[in-house]
Amino acid sequence: MSDSRYQMYNNNAFKLGLFGANCSSGRAWNVLPERWKADWESCETMARLADEGGMDFILPIGRWKGYGGETDFQGTTFETITWATGLLACTKRIMCFGTVHAPLFNPLVAAKQMVTADHVGRGRFGLNIVVGWNEPEFQMAGIEQRNHGGRYEYAEEWISAMKKMWSETEPFDYGGDYLRLHNVVAKPKLYRDASPLIINAGQSETGRAFAMRHCHAFFTNFREADVQKSADFVARFKADAKAQEGRDVNVYTQGHVVCRPTRKEAEEYFHYLTTEGADYGALTEALRLKGITPETAPDFDKQLKELPPRNVGYPIVGSPEDVAEKFARMHGAGLSGIAFSLVNYVDELPFLIQEVLPRMQKLGLRETG
Repeated sequence: MSDSRYQMYNNNAFKLGLFGANCSSGRAWNVLPERWKADWESCETMARLADEGGMDFILPIGRWKGYGGETDFQGTTFETITWATGLLACTKRIMCFGTVHAPLFNPLVAAKQMVTADHVGRGRFGLNIVVGWNEPEFQMAGIEQRNHGGRYEYAEEWISAMKKMWSETEPFDYGGDYLRLHNVVAKPKLYRDASPLIINAGQSETGRAFAMRHCHAFFTNFREADVQKSADFVARFKADAKAQEGRDVNVYTQGHVVCRPTRKEAEEYFHYLTTEGADYGALTEALRLKGITPETAPDFDKQLKELPPRNVGYPIVGSPEDVAEKFARMHGAGLSGIAFSLVNYVDELPFLIQEVLPRMQKLGLRETG
C-alpha cells in the first residue's frame, strides 16, 4: 500500500489545513459583519484559493444544529461528505475530509459515499471519524446516544465493516454486537489504496486507543506555554501506536489564526473578536450544553468571557513572522501539522499564502519550488 495518500501527496514537513469552513461563522463565535457565511460560492472560492496557494487539506465540522445567539452560531452548515465531494471536483491537489458521526450514518451507505468522493477527487478524500457528544443533534435524528464506551464500541464495528467493503472482492457477512450485515458487495473500491486517510480527535483513553488502531493521524491540543508537555505527549503517542499496534500515526493540532501585517494589528483585532465582537448568546448555549449555567457555576461570567479564545483552540496571533515561528514551535514539538480556522477564509487566506508560506519555506517547514 502506498504511503503517499497518508502524507497528503507531498513532503511538506508541517501541513496546513483549513478547519470548520462548512459552518456559518467557522469556529469564531462572532457577530462581526465580516463573519463567515459558509455559502457555497464562498466555500468554492476558498477551496480554489487554498488549492492553488499550496495548502494541504480542508477539514469540516460535523454539525447538525446551531447554538443560537444573535448569529445562530454554526446554524447554517453543509453535510460534510457531499461538501467534500463538491470541493474535490473543483480542485486538483488538496485533500478534502468528511467529518462523519458514525452513529448517524449507515456504514454501507457511508462507505459508498466515500468511494464516490474519492473517485471524484482521484484519491484525495479523507475521513474524520467522530462518535458524537451533542445530545440535541442526536435527538433531531431520533437516535439515542450511547455511553462513552459504547460509542467507540459501535465505531469499532462501523469502521471495521467499512474497511471490508473497501477491500473484499467477494460477498461477505459481518456480525458484531451492533451491526449484522449479510452478503455484502461493494463496487467500485476506493480510487487508490485500501483505505482513505483516516483521522480522529478523541481525547479520552478510549478515543486515543481507537485512533492507534484505525487512524493515520490523531488530533490533539497544543499550548505554547508548555511546549515540552506537548512534545512529550506526541512522542509517547507515536511510540505507543508503534509498540501496541505496529503502526505509524502522525499527530496534528488545531487552532485559530489572526495574521496581520504587524503584531499590534493582529492583537488588536483578536481582542476585538473575542470581546465586543463575540456572540455571547451562542457561547451561553455552548456552556449550557456542558452543564455550565449561572445556577451551577459561581464563576459563570468569568467562564463566559474566557471561552472565545479558548474555544477556537490555540490562538495563533501576530505578524507573518510570528505565525511562521509559532508553526515552527509546533513542528519542533513533533506535530505534523495544524487545522486552523479564520474569521473569513476568503478574505484572509491570500495574505497567509503570500506572506506566511514563504517564511515557512525558509524555516524548512514547506517544500520549495
